Amino acid sequence: MNTLVETMDKTTGAISSADLAQDRPSAATVGDVTVADPRMTCRNVDVWYGAKQAIKGVSLDIGKNEVLSMIGPSGCGKSTFLRCLNRMNDTIDGCRVTGSIKLDEQDIYDKGLDPVPLRAQVGMVFQKPNPFPKSIYENVAYGPRIHGLTNNKAELDELVETSLQKAGLWNEVKDRLDQPGTGLSGGQQQRLCIARTIAVSPEVILMDEPCSALDPIATAIIEELIDELRANYSIAIVTHSMQQAARVSQRTAYFHLGDLIEVGETNQIFTNPQHRLTEDYITGRFG
Repeated sequence: MNTLVETMDKTTGAISSADLAQDRPSAATVGDVTVADPRMTCRNVDVWYGAKQAIKGVSLDIGKNEVLSMIGPSGCGKSTFLRCLNRMNDTIDGCRVTGSIKLDEQDIYDKGLDPVPLRAQVGMVFQKPNPFPKSIYENVAYGPRIHGLTNNKAELDELVETSLQKAGLWNEVKDRLDQPGTGLSGGQQQRLCIARTIAVSPEVILMDEPCSALDPIATAIIEELIDELRANYSIAIVTHSMQQAARVSQRTAYFHLGDLIEVGETNQIFTNPQHRLTEDYITGRFG
């Protein structure tokens, strides 16, 4: 870990726009985009917002029981790519996605596939905690109820408790489940949102900068939770914190201007990057 921090804290001269233009990547991503046991496979994914191309031919696997971090400067396409994984981009007018994205060999962009149950299988935790204006209990119970995952109140009670336990929140809220979820602290609200995601039995959890609005103590709790959740779920996280990526993930993917530049084991990416753009980013020359 000291090596990672030393690498990320190293400073060099600023990189110029001319350098960036000269160093635009080829179509090929550096590193192996595949894994031996994938939960999701993405091949040649392009995303367009009207006439603007935001993602350019990205191929990438998300492995079972792994945390994949996606890093890169603002506007590089990492959040856009993350939203492709459960079709959240469907809600944006003028957004067009091409290529292949599969969950357990099922094409998630198949015209016959209902995106609503897909978003239960591939859940999303957003940058800002967004609990429903309901009680803590109802925040967690809402998803299982509308998806018909329980047969009676006792089963629902058990599922709510189990989900809150997995999110590391049960002991803090078990005596006030009828109180509003919006009354919790920011870190507790984010864990409530994670419990809400877990409650519908997802296979993959997507996290879009889940700690950016939290203080360091709440961030540490969420990071510990991510490591625990990996035992049961595949997790893809977008983060601007390279230290966080180093702490929580096993693989890291670096995006730049819509291209996937490099992917590899997290330790390798931060200590021995193979592409100049990756090295320039993690050493602070731009970003």
